[in-house]
Amino acid sequence: MRDIGVDVKNPTGEWDGDANCPFYGKLRLRGQVLEGSVATVGMQGTITIERNNVRYMKKYERFEKRTSVVSAHLPSCIGDVVVGDTVKIMECRPLSKTVSFCVIENQGGVV
Repeated sequence: MRDIGVDVKNPTGEWDGDANCPFYGKLRLRGQVLEGSVATVGMQGTITIERNNVRYMKKYERFEKRTSVVSAHLPSCIGDVVVGDTVKIMECRPLSKTVSFCVIENQGGVV
């Protein structure tokens, strides 16, 4: 198992030979570390994460809610992830057209 450079819990699942695994494969991580809740798990090896932001609109003197959606690669060694879990993702090289992040920790719990 490799050190990815970030303090996270070691994955508990079994590795299936995926080269795009930051812990057992050859995928290198750099850049942003984000947290969000899992929105969908329907794709093969990819999940969608929602991040909620609240910002103040000075003109209208009110707050507005914004939601951003990020697709992330889910390595097999992370284990089972269900909709509503909180996960930590980190930036990596582009793995596909929409995937430039990889899941590094499942913090569990429904938000």
